[in-house]
Amino acid sequence: MQFHCSRSILLLSAVLGLAGMAAAADAPTGNVGLKSSKPTVIDLGPEFNAMAGWQLRLRVLTIEPGGHVGMHSHKDRPSVVYFLAGPDTVIRDDGSSQTFQPGDTTGEPGTTVHWHKNDGKDYVILITADIVKVEPSK
Repeated sequence: MQFHCSRSILLLSAVLGLAGMAAAADAPTGNVGLKSSKPTVIDLGPEFNAMAGWQLRLRVLTIEPGGHVGMHSHKDRPSVVYFLAGPDTVIRDDGSSQTFQPGDTTGEPGTTVHWHKNDGKDYVILITADIVKVEPSK
């Protein structure tokens, strides 16, 4: 009986793993119904020598009902988020998801790869602060 149970758990794990891969493969790559406020930025170089070429950025993002923010990575762009209106469903690259409600907060370290979707009837509004590398002027 133990062998049968172990085999069932292994099979279930494989199925769930494949479902996660399919969810990541099916994730949108572009944005639909997304508006971003003009960012407010602080050049961090004059504040901290080691942060030359980096900015602290604050934005308000709005996702209309039925809209989404496509799959993206936070590599080299950690952020913190405050959810002002929602709910906002965030789907990670492993297929797991979490729905954030107004008043929730989250941190998105550099290992974060995910996308957002608004499958509600109201606008999703979130406030995000991140640290971004500034591309040199050409």
